[in-house]
Amino acid sequence: MDEHTKQLLLLGREHYQKREFDKAEQMLRQVLETDDRLADVHDMLGVICHARGNFAQAEFHFERALAINPAYTEAALNLAVTYNDRGKYEAARQVYARIKGTPGGNLAGLDPFARGKIANMHAEVGQAYADAGLAREAIVEYEKAVSLCPQFADLRVRLGTLLREINDLPRAREQYEAAVSARPSYVPARIQLGVTLLSLGESEAAGEQWRKALEIEPENVRAKMYLRMIAAALSTRPPPVDAGKDGAGGASA
Repeated sequence: MDEHTKQLLLLGREHYQKREFDKAEQMLRQVLETDDRLADVHDMLGVICHARGNFAQAEFHFERALAINPAYTEAALNLAVTYNDRGKYEAARQVYARIKGTPGGNLAGLDPFARGKIANMHAEVGQAYADAGLAREAIVEYEKAVSLCPQFADLRVRLGTLLREINDLPRAREQYEAAVSARPSYVPARIQLGVTLLSLGESEAAGEQWRKALEIEPENVRAKMYLRMIAAALSTRPPPVDAGKDGAGGASA
């Protein structure tokens, strides 16, 4: 990836995080013209398309993200939501079911400014590794960043996402929970914690995180979509069997 494309990717991510979707889309599509194999770019474009009601295009991008990285849980959940919105209920259930089954030196004297600066440098190196498809190397750098500044919730969220990409769900959960503890109002941490809890089969706990996210940010699109997905999944469950009606244990008058 050349320097111009890297800059477009960096700016595109920043605009996306700020929900400046028009600016983000313009830059992210330019990135795809150079490199079409960036799963998170497709996922971001899918979210943008979904937010605009362009479900067909959103479906394309989420499917492409999963083709590139089959372990991309967030893209899978987004795809399940989109399938449901398009009336593809069986496909949504299959994706949803698949998600649920996936399981140096003396630094003590550094002042907070220096710690933050070095932590962000490690994060930048980690992101470069991640962009190159080297998740484990990226994790090492983000772990260094978090060890320097454990209160930086955004670094913990990124580390958690990388851990989830290599299917280390327990450690990903630890990072998201630590991020929520460090900064309870940080909505991305609650969103990602919910995604991971869902992957671990803890649907109720996942829903609780998304509901808390909506208390903080009532218009959060992802939290609304994910809660709707859980509600749709629960509505398809068969009713419990009443043992008293099958004749096995009923008493006669």
